[in-house]
Amino acid sequence: MSPIRISSVTFEHHPTGFGIGHAKPRISWRFDNDDEVKDWIQESYEIQFSGQDATQQPETFTVKSADSVMVPWPWRALASRESVQVKVRAHGTSSSTDWSSPVTVETALLDKADWTAKLTASSLPPPEKKETLNPLLFRKAFSLPDNAGAISQARLYITAHGVYEASINGQRIGDEEMAPGWTGYKKRLIYSTFDVTEQLQTAKSAANVLGVEVAEGWYAGRIAWGNNRWLYGNRVAFLAQLEVRFKDGDKTFTLISDNTWKAHNSATVRAEIYDGEDYDAREEKTTAGWNSDAKFDDSGDAWLATEELEFPSAKLVASDTPPVRAKETVQPLKIFKSASGKTLIDFGQNLVGKLQLRLPKADKDGHVITFTHAEVLEHDELGTRPLRTATQKDNVFLSQQNQPATWSPKFTFHGFRYVQIDGWPTNDGLPTNDEISALVMHSDMKRTGWFSCSEPLVNTLHDNVIRSMKGNFFSVPTDCPQRDERLGWTGDIQVFCPSASFIFNTQGFLGSWLEDVLAEQLRENSPGYPGLVVPDVLGDDIGAQSVWHDVTVLTPWDLYTSSGDLEVVRRQYPSMKLWVDKGIPRGANGLWDQNAWQFGDWLDPAAPPEDAAAGRTDVILVADCYLVRVLEVISKISTLLGETEDAKRYTKEAAKTKAAFGREYVASSGLLVGDTQTAYALALRFGLFDSPEKMERAAQRLGHLIQAAKYRIATGFAGTPVITHALSETGNHQMAYRMLLEKGCPSWLYPVTMGATTIWERWDSMLPDGTINPGEMTSFNHYALGSVANWLHETVGGIAPQTPGWRTIKVKPVPGGTITKAEVAYESPYGRIECSWKIDEANGKFNMSLTVPPNANAVVILPSEAEPDEGNTVGSGRHEFSCAYKAAAWPPAPTFKRSTFQIPGGDAEKADKAEAEKKQ
Repeated sequence: MSPIRISSVTFEHHPTGFGIGHAKPRISWRFDNDDEVKDWIQESYEIQFSGQDATQQPETFTVKSADSVMVPWPWRALASRESVQVKVRAHGTSSSTDWSSPVTVETALLDKADWTAKLTASSLPPPEKKETLNPLLFRKAFSLPDNAGAISQARLYITAHGVYEASINGQRIGDEEMAPGWTGYKKRLIYSTFDVTEQLQTAKSAANVLGVEVAEGWYAGRIAWGNNRWLYGNRVAFLAQLEVRFKDGDKTFTLISDNTWKAHNSATVRAEIYDGEDYDAREEKTTAGWNSDAKFDDSGDAWLATEELEFPSAKLVASDTPPVRAKETVQPLKIFKSASGKTLIDFGQNLVGKLQLRLPKADKDGHVITFTHAEVLEHDELGTRPLRTATQKDNVFLSQQNQPATWSPKFTFHGFRYVQIDGWPTNDGLPTNDEISALVMHSDMKRTGWFSCSEPLVNTLHDNVIRSMKGNFFSVPTDCPQRDERLGWTGDIQVFCPSASFIFNTQGFLGSWLEDVLAEQLRENSPGYPGLVVPDVLGDDIGAQSVWHDVTVLTPWDLYTSSGDLEVVRRQYPSMKLWVDKGIPRGANGLWDQNAWQFGDWLDPAAPPEDAAAGRTDVILVADCYLVRVLEVISKISTLLGETEDAKRYTKEAAKTKAAFGREYVASSGLLVGDTQTAYALALRFGLFDSPEKMERAAQRLGHLIQAAKYRIATGFAGTPVITHALSETGNHQMAYRMLLEKGCPSWLYPVTMGATTIWERWDSMLPDGTINPGEMTSFNHYALGSVANWLHETVGGIAPQTPGWRTIKVKPVPGGTITKAEVAYESPYGRIECSWKIDEANGKFNMSLTVPPNANAVVILPSEAEPDEGNTVGSGRHEFSCAYKAAAWPPAPTFKRSTFQIPGGDAEKADKAEAEKKQ
């Protein structure tokens, strides 16, 4: 066996390659190395294709290239429904790999003409007033042709206007939750492909039944604030196409959704995203067997006729985004009675998902059990105020007949740690641990990044980032998973994307979401920017927003940096240009229009609870910092794409704008007009000073402001992702660590000391006395302020992409604080990278172990004074390093009064007062 092995072969950013929507999908492969071979670089590769016809010889293509990520498909274009096996072999500097295991890629329906199915709804007209739409059951019994013989394969292509769950002969099809997910339904509608070969009855004269249950979901349900319903339509409907191929010749069978189906109200009598589900087991007596018995009698008046609606105008997409699935089961940590006698369950972590119950026996029909979900307790009772108008309440009506043994909601999800149960009929209202559990749901992305260090609280902080990311990567990148919002806010993901793309493979997930950004931005009469949320369900145009609408440029760039896939920026390039050329309102000096309303450094801890934009830092200064950054990035993108004239124009414009920023905001000494942590952090991180002297003075001032604030954070959404980077890049490593390790409010570790298991929306979502922040906008699961994880990966852990896609890795761990060791690992596009370091206090040595995957290399910079800035380059394999290490001075405790530049009554002063009162 070769010491270099191909560990995986993938297509585009698709999770599996099954049901892919590309006729010529690009191919990538990763390597494993048993450490015997050093400095291995691929010189050529072979790709072998074996088609469905076993009589045809495989075709092999040999290419001289070191590329192994997103290489072009060398074979003919695949047709719809076509399946082919692919194997890869790579030849390198010292050895060749064996052939990889064969991987099957199968296309979905690539053309609209492939669809013969009809968009099908019940014959019931929608309600006259905007109200919730009841979930519906759709069924169709069918038999396969008697003389067709054995089945070769069967595929179901399906989607819905709403959310659906499908079954054949009573067996659930797939394990997707809230399918097909949320897209801008007017432009893009995702469908799924399922292999249902094993679920069909093939015996002669055997009958089958296909069932589809559909609820309103995001399509017609209440979204955002008020009774904001029917944003895309007012009827739930589905589109399904079952195609069966037989081994005997060219015989096929197709079943489509059309007006020959029957419909009925579901036993899930209400299903809403914000407000939960009502399930009435009594209704099962009229529908028992509807989706499992082909002979079920659906001729009665209760079963409605169906009608065909106009075929969806949106583009039908076999997306690369992974679907939502239930990924973990969590048992209760504690089941107890509150002081007021309420039954409460603590699952030990703030999670996103739903309950799973073993239903108790009913002593009478119609007995109702109510489950109310919330993230926190306040004064030992369920804290529901942060939910605003969302109720997060499920009701189960028991029945003495036809009641299932288990139940879980089908078409909703909740953000919760605690559940209040009213009406549990046994054991004094207390269910047992084996009767109830929680299912954790999120988009099924592949985990790619890991981090740990010697400080347990920092590890908990990182775990909280991961948990918040899971809960908010739910079909779209949401802002919170519990209240009447759960929207795809552009600013939140823009600041968090670098952290997210390390922890999980987000390329398919965010790539799909960015296609909605592009589609909505290019709408007719576009102002040059997308909505503040995508899909845009708010409709309120409050004007162009820096940081938020900068997602059009910066997030594709971050994805390119992570993956090396230039196509994502090529596809999004029209979106970038429209934002920069048309969307940004500019003044005579080339900077942002001074009168434009901005979110600015949103949720700066000094902002009052009722006005999250009213922070310390001037909002236009924030916008202008980002403007220079955006112009510099789009100039780089234009160059990469070969857009020569654009590149010249944007490069010139970036230089002019940077000079204008200097004239507007930077004193000759290097001090900024905006004398805040965020202002200096942004200007330093984005390189906005025109001399090393000014940069040094600015770094000193930032350090002073941080010390004056007692090392507590004074940044919001804009400043938080960059402040530790700004400190590290200017030599203030220990200051960055001192901020990281601070436990007083506001700080990253304050929520950890308060028992947080996710990242909070506000630095003080929970006040020190255990009271929920009085602000109306208070979430306990909101990933934006967890963007410090990027600094943990790159500076504490020590690895970052030196070149886009991690072909060359920058390895530069910077120890500090009380952290004496750290480990980081990343499944890069080339293979697994591992870096671990430890300080040997006995001999003052820094020791590091590094694993570089085949076909990649690393630039290593050790934390010693003698180490040159350019570092040493090493190839693949496992490497050991050691150097003398002397820790920099730990920042002293402040011995002076708070700076006059500190806002009186600001966060540090308030926290000091709260802590003093708590001690008293």
